[in-house]
Amino acid sequence: MTNMLLAGFGGQGVLFAGKIIAYAGLMEDRQVSWLPSYGPEMRGGTANCSVCLSDQPIGSPLVLNPELLIVMNLPSYDKFIGTVTPGGIAVIDSALIDKTCDRTDISCFYVPATTLASEQNLEGLSNIILLGKALAESQFASVDSVEQAIRKCIPPKKQHLAEPNIQAMKLGMSL
Repeated sequence: MTNMLLAGFGGQGVLFAGKIIAYAGLMEDRQVSWLPSYGPEMRGGTANCSVCLSDQPIGSPLVLNPELLIVMNLPSYDKFIGTVTPGGIAVIDSALIDKTCDRTDISCFYVPATTLASEQNLEGLSNIILLGKALAESQFASVDSVEQAIRKCIPPKKQHLAEPNIQAMKLGMSL
């Protein structure tokens, strides 16, 4: 079982990244749940989603103690870093979060994803860079499944964005 929580501001692509993870689980015939949660403001408000991937039936779609946390803003970092299970992983956008975690029972990875996205001409794909780093560190699914999920989650009219998304994922994996 892998319980994940992705959190940030609305408009950062947190729900989209969670959807890609969920679809990757489906591609591997696993039990999947994806539960979005966002404030009434949508863009600019807080957004997070719980994703569960399992080989067994999932009892609850709500993730209170994630084994994997992807966090994209300071309010979400402050709210969720303490909830990661011991032995868990936190992937943190260090371009937007200037804190470091003092917990020694989890592995933290600081990725300046927003800066990298801008520098690599991948604007708006910091979420996918972080997803790539999370994939490299946790192996929640195969790379092929995630690539297929990216292609599946992007609407037909926007398929030209599939390759930049895959490029962003691979960039995150290489860090």
